[in-house]
Amino acid sequence: MKTLWTALFVLMLQFFTAQENEVYADGVFGFEENKLQKIFTDWTRVRKEPNVSSQIMDSLQTNQQVMILKKEEGVLRLGERGANWYKISYQKGDVISEGYVWGGNLCVGYRNKNGYDFLFGLSKTIDKKNKEFNTVEKQNIAGVKAMEGNTLIDEVYFDTGRGEELSYATFNIESNHKLQNVELTLKAMVSGEACGVASYDQYILFKDKKLIALPQLMNVGDADVFYHNEEYIFPNDKGGIPNAFIFKMEEMEKDDKDREKKKRSSKTYRWNGSSYTLK
Repeated sequence: MKTLWTALFVLMLQFFTAQENEVYADGVFGFEENKLQKIFTDWTRVRKEPNVSSQIMDSLQTNQQVMILKKEEGVLRLGERGANWYKISYQKGDVISEGYVWGGNLCVGYRNKNGYDFLFGLSKTIDKKNKEFNTVEKQNIAGVKAMEGNTLIDEVYFDTGRGEELSYATFNIESNHKLQNVELTLKAMVSGEACGVASYDQYILFKDKKLIALPQLMNVGDADVFYHNEEYIFPNDKGGIPNAFIFKMEEMEKDDKDREKKKRSSKTYRWNGSSYTLK
């Protein structure tokens, strides 16, 4: 009997250990089959089979267009990024080839405007010190690249939280918001789906083939218990002022007696046509 209980205990331990170690793909790296996609990470390796020990067949440069043929079940996690392997086809010159790439090397969003390709992706995970709690935390780094054909024009990088904050992403081109000399504005966003998990909004100005990242915005909330919201008021928004963008923050937290305590703040950034400064 003792041997039986020991065996059952070992099986249960293995089960829960497997549950804890189970690897899931982040939602931002979920790509549809039979859809076009682009390479974000330069010199992305194309492998014969969907694993890191498989033979390298080729390498693809940033902005290479590929066709997603099939999503494989296997998930590889590097740092705080988890993604499936994908079977792809792609063309170089007159030759069409097939192979496997890791989904974390693909764009999570891309747009084209005025002859430029703008790519949004996640490049790596770093260790970042939290000064408030004196701890070291894993932090994903995302980036936006401006491409003219196969030529990199400019790139900027910014924080995007941990793996739980990578449920979905959006990437859009907006107007110049009436900011002097700005050609267009890019907005990249990543977010989690659970309550209490933050979302990050990154605005980027494009002018004279340069990308200028604005201070990042963060929003988080938990039902009606608390929220923290940040936004920009641009010159073309209601309440906006010429050649400036206004940062506004509002947060609410309920106390033990279910009473709302709100806090608001704002600050103005001046735009001189080429850079911004805090007023």
